[in-house]
Amino acid sequence: MLVFTAMGHVMFTSGMAKMVPAFIPSKTAVVYFTGLVEIAAAIGLHLRSTQRLTGMLLLIFFILILPANINASLQELNYKTGQSNGPGVAYLWFRIPFQLFLMIWTSWCAIRKKPFLFK
Repeated sequence: MLVFTAMGHVMFTSGMAKMVPAFIPSKTAVVYFTGLVEIAAAIGLHLRSTQRLTGMLLLIFFILILPANINASLQELNYKTGQSNGPGVAYLWFRIPFQLFLMIWTSWCAIRKKPFLFK
């Protein structure tokens, strides 16, 4: 999932840059950076030595990107085109519970004392 969403950071950079809240500078650089973070997290979750730390950092990442998802929903932003014809506030009904699910899944699989992966 992380690699798939990271691909969107390259394919839809201009639209995703509009998701970034106004107070954050260098929006395009942030989009590329967060895509790299997602790829690094995907790799880190599969390495026993970095799995727990990656999981903790990924939780922080999920919390930090939440404002961008809320911002995009409130602006009804289509991240693919960058236009205001996106799914709107209804997107929050899917995205926020899904993001909470990802946070719980990350906690369960990567952070608990006995990592789920690589038993």
